[in-house]
Amino acid sequence: MALSDVVPVERNEAGIATVLGILKQRFGDRFQTGQSIRAQHAHTTTYIPTQAPDGVVFPESTAEVQEVVRACAAHRVPVIAFGVGSSLEGHVNAPGGGISLDTSRMNRIVAVNAEDLDCTVEPGVTREDLNHHLRDTGLFFPIDPGANATLGGMAATRASGTNAVRYGTMRENVLSLTAVMADGEAVTTGGRARKSSAGYDLARLLVGSEGTLGIITALTLKLQGIPQAISGGVCPFPTLEAASRAVIATIQMGIPVARIELVNALQMRAMKNYSRLDYPESPCLFVEFHGSDAGVAEQAETFGAIAEEEGGGPFLWTAVAEERNRLWKARHDAYWASLTLRPGAKGLSTDVCVPISRLAECVAETEADIAEMGLIAPIVGHAGDGNFHTLALMDADDPKEIALVEAFVGRLNRRAIAMGGTCTGEHGIGQGKAGFLREEMGHGVDVMRAIKQALDPLNILNPGKILPFEA
Repeated sequence: MALSDVVPVERNEAGIATVLGILKQRFGDRFQTGQSIRAQHAHTTTYIPTQAPDGVVFPESTAEVQEVVRACAAHRVPVIAFGVGSSLEGHVNAPGGGISLDTSRMNRIVAVNAEDLDCTVEPGVTREDLNHHLRDTGLFFPIDPGANATLGGMAATRASGTNAVRYGTMRENVLSLTAVMADGEAVTTGGRARKSSAGYDLARLLVGSEGTLGIITALTLKLQGIPQAISGGVCPFPTLEAASRAVIATIQMGIPVARIELVNALQMRAMKNYSRLDYPESPCLFVEFHGSDAGVAEQAETFGAIAEEEGGGPFLWTAVAEERNRLWKARHDAYWASLTLRPGAKGLSTDVCVPISRLAECVAETEADIAEMGLIAPIVGHAGDGNFHTLALMDADDPKEIALVEAFVGRLNRRAIAMGGTCTGEHGIGQGKAGFLREEMGHGVDVMRAIKQALDPLNILNPGKILPFEA
């Protein structure tokens, strides 16, 4: 993360003016140019500068998205897809101006095929909306990034979250999708079959492309059966390294844990105060198991034994839904809880992911960096797949603090890459991590650039994200 990664994109003033007129005439009140609504459709989560679009359009169908994209292509105007704006790396900024395409009116659940465990939805459907709709079917959609993001945005950023260790990420849970490409044509990447060897895997190409290759207008998703029983709880540990070793042992023993979340002592302090939790102010693991009544009890007991070997415990677990929900709400509120550690400060949320065997080492070295640099930066992570986050709190108006945090994030990213990991486990590249992509991918960046230039030769789809455009 560095301000230098925010790549300038040249504005096409004449084209923008023309497209504003076209879209206003076509969409009427569903096209807005007011300052307030434009600002709401730009990045505001961290200190990345807000770069507002010139207009916001609210299409209601794939055909209307095609109209918008064709108008923008004809006049070489950027178009940036927008869900609810919960992404963290500047994905929805408009560095060259242009049109924000808000998918909130494309919020229909098209079909639920309970017997096949799949469903088809429009991109503006949120994760919570879908699971509310599914509540009477005995099924649920398991990917849970914490924020109530849209499913289109989750696919575009290849999101994951707390359940990824058992259910995978969006990459594994999108069967097929429909996307409008840069020329305005719509492409459907497949059907509802669970596997196919028919040509290139276009769905996987578009999942994680951050709106730079196409705009997702429909998704067919895998569903899961709601478990017969769920158990979970919180287990304290004397050190973060001990907690990390317990995670490694749990995964290596093949215990089918659904969620295993790591929080350090500072994060626990914030959560105790913010969510009124009655747990020790020490590193903790939040754990959840899914399965049969007997299975979840056995898994909880086995995990408790592992924790005890690492000096942790007692592991207090429960199968009572209200108690579990309270714990996971506290976990999902960790961002807001962390902000109370330094009132008035901005939080820069960043994440890395390493092979599970290197998790303890990576977390320990990161804590040492935080102490050495004098930062307030709690740690929380989806530890079951080697992914963890830090939230560095800083004065966004102080260039020295910004430089210090950028140096910290740079060290963290390079450490993860050196360990065979990645600079972004689930936040994506966007603007914020573009500077580390070549360090991680090498010549792969040139392949990405070739794909981008082939599919979007005018560079109108979310320009300035992932990699700078070169004509």
